[in-house]
Amino acid sequence: MKNATQLLEAYLANIQDPAAAASLFADDGILELPTINARAQGPDAIEKFISGLLSKVPEFRFKNIDITIMTEDRAFGEYQVEAPVVSTGKVYKQTYAGRLVAKDGKIKLLREALDTLAASQAFSKD
Repeated sequence: MKNATQLLEAYLANIQDPAAAASLFADDGILELPTINARAQGPDAIEKFISGLLSKVPEFRFKNIDITIMTEDRAFGEYQVEAPVVSTGKVYKQTYAGRLVAKDGKIKLLREALDTLAASQAFSKD
């Protein structure tokens, strides 16, 4: 059974495979980005959310991963993305902060914060 740190690492590593990333979540697991009012609950909704993101930013991958809090059921880390946005041609350069809560080897909650200005600039046409 995976602990919180292993789950966060697996999620980050599998972001290019929405089904694999979503399968890490519990049936009622939540992926939440409150700074942009985004929330998906359950593996199917989470897979759809990630697929939608990848359709806009196909090269979306996490890098420079720094996990600073590691317990059996909680993990916190910062990680970055730098990838072009299809609709604008701009580079989406972002640092995420993610807090993961695990239960029974699955992700119960992954709450991520991000810089909304950086997101707005990358996704907005001039």
